[in-house]
Amino acid sequence: MSGPMALEPGGAEQDTLALRLVDERAAARRASDQHTLALVRPGHDARRDAVDRLAAELADRVAPAVHPYEVAALLESEGLTGEVIEERYGHRDLFSLATALYERVPRSFPDPPRPADPWRPDHVRCALRGALFALPGLAYALAGRLLPGDGTVRALVVAGLLSWAWNQALGHRAYLRLATGRREAGRTLMKGAPAGAAAATAAGASLAGSGAAALAVTVQSGYLAAAGVLLVLGRERLLLAALVPVAAGAVALPWWEPGDVLRAGLPVLSLLGAVAAAGWVLRGALAGAPAPGGVRPHPLRSLPYGLFGLAAGSLVFLAGRHHPWAVVALTLSMGPAEWLLYRYRGLSVAALRSTATPAGFRARSAAVLAGCLLAYLGPLLPAALLVDADPVTLLLLAAVLWTSLLLQAFGVAWLPAVLCLAAAAGAGAVALTGSPPGPATVLALCCGGAALCLTACVLRLLGRPAAHA
Repeated sequence: MSGPMALEPGGAEQDTLALRLVDERAAARRASDQHTLALVRPGHDARRDAVDRLAAELADRVAPAVHPYEVAALLESEGLTGEVIEERYGHRDLFSLATALYERVPRSFPDPPRPADPWRPDHVRCALRGALFALPGLAYALAGRLLPGDGTVRALVVAGLLSWAWNQALGHRAYLRLATGRREAGRTLMKGAPAGAAAATAAGASLAGSGAAALAVTVQSGYLAAAGVLLVLGRERLLLAALVPVAAGAVALPWWEPGDVLRAGLPVLSLLGAVAAAGWVLRGALAGAPAPGGVRPHPLRSLPYGLFGLAAGSLVFLAGRHHPWAVVALTLSMGPAEWLLYRYRGLSVAALRSTATPAGFRARSAAVLAGCLLAYLGPLLPAALLVDADPVTLLLLAAVLWTSLLLQAFGVAWLPAVLCLAAAAGAGAVALTGSPPGPATVLALCCGGAALCLTACVLRLLGRPAAHA
């Protein structure tokens, strides 16, 4: 026996000398044990220090573990064998060492690295597209005085509205086909662009009243068709090169009179350049191999986009009847508008990652929408004051166009088309009849009502996380 047997509580067993080997868990209790003499095995402190060093080395990979088995898998991947574990670290096996490391390292679950913004806009391309929307207007500054005043404006407006509506629908259908293949999109544009140009030319020429006006309608319709092809296929720089003759002639007008021949010839030269560039790009697209299993989308899917183009063109025309420079400012803003569409989507995805509840995301989404609208409408206010246009009407019209484009970017097409058509019909009816309270006031009221409805729709439809998933 190791000592006398206790005959009563608190007896002689309290004076017994007990010898034992210290394991790792008991080492922490040595200071509180007043009656036990612990003998440490040779090299035990060195092994414990080795475990501490290993925990420090693997801390960043052990901290996210939710079970010691994950640490065991990590140690196994590091190539630790049973002999090394026992001799160097003083543990009987892999799982014992993994448990010790798991207990030493506090749990920490770092956020995954933030991925790149999938909606990062191309700054140069957006700025270039904004310029391309406005530069064709320089052709009217060049050739405007050569055209007869009777019926020309009416013919150009009718042909322009039809071209705008047709190209909006055709562009949507071509983008759908572009998801299948570039060749399929090229075939859609090759068939649709000439048909749209011919329809717009026929409608405008019937109202022209003169050969010069009919020629102007033809040039305008042909250019818009060729420009639509180049923009859909992403060849903005070619379109910019085609517009160099018109831009150069218009810029030189304050200092140089080009004469009637150049005034008429430069727009025609830009038309020929745009048509040649569109034909060359289409030829390259059609040279590709056909995509297997491509399904043609139904034409009705593109109808609301065409109706929106008609309504938007009508609203812009009504706004520009008395303030043409306001239309120029609005046209130039289309580049920043496209950039802000990308930013809205990128900021919405970031809000989706940083919020945990639907209500929180809805609030963040409303803040993103308000910021984008302010960034878009802010520069238009001084522009409206600079050209002496009604700032309220211009800002409301710009809000209608941007929110409509935003909904269309998420596949919501009929709602903005119907609201814009209603606004254009109401303002157009007052403009034609001349009834009070006046075309300008009614246009502002119609645009304001449409802007409120569209903003509410954006908050309701795009304020849900599922819309951005």
